[in-house]
Amino acid sequence: MENALIIGASGGIGGALADALEARRVSVTALSRSVDGFDVEQPDRADAMLDQITDRYDLIVVALGILAPPGQAPEKSLSAMDHSAMARVFAVNAVGPAIVARHLPRLLQRDTRAVVAVLSARVGSIGDNEIGGWHSYRASKAALNQILRGAAIELKRTHPASICVALHPGTVRTAFTENYAARHKTVSAIKAATDLMHVVDGLLPQQTGGFYDYSGNEVPW
Repeated sequence: MENALIIGASGGIGGALADALEARRVSVTALSRSVDGFDVEQPDRADAMLDQITDRYDLIVVALGILAPPGQAPEKSLSAMDHSAMARVFAVNAVGPAIVARHLPRLLQRDTRAVVAVLSARVGSIGDNEIGGWHSYRASKAALNQILRGAAIELKRTHPASICVALHPGTVRTAFTENYAARHKTVSAIKAATDLMHVVDGLLPQQTGGFYDYSGNEVPW
């Protein structure tokens, strides 16, 4: 691996992944809202920034996500759903990665192994949902998973060595989760990055279009 693009590189996991890759002497291009103004809630601006990139990459990581809009919390009941809040969660968690996906055929190495890894979440699994709640976040991640599945199928036609997957990083101790981890086991961002890179390193072409956790185990749709 020589060249990586990290989108969402100022977040806890995205930043740790960028550091881990740079420690391997991988050339890293980093984009984020706080540092570069890469904001998927401004699609035209995000598209324009991606248009300026001319390199091709062995690894593209999309580490975008919000649990709820600032000042709000994930819904605990159907009655708590708010259309404007839901629209913002979908804009970041599903539409945001879709904006990036439009550029993948141009940004990925074409004839050698190239991995697209997008951070999803186990709570986006429909089959694994036993307790309900967090409706906007769950649904946005389920939508993301479907987008990735379709992207993997399309990329395979033109980039036969490509692997496009959704990854669940576990519950990571970041500002993103600090108010919601409760009794869930958490890991540091550095540990999560190490685990995720181990999974990425071991991915096989036949796994493209799949959904995997930090241990490399398949997560049900």
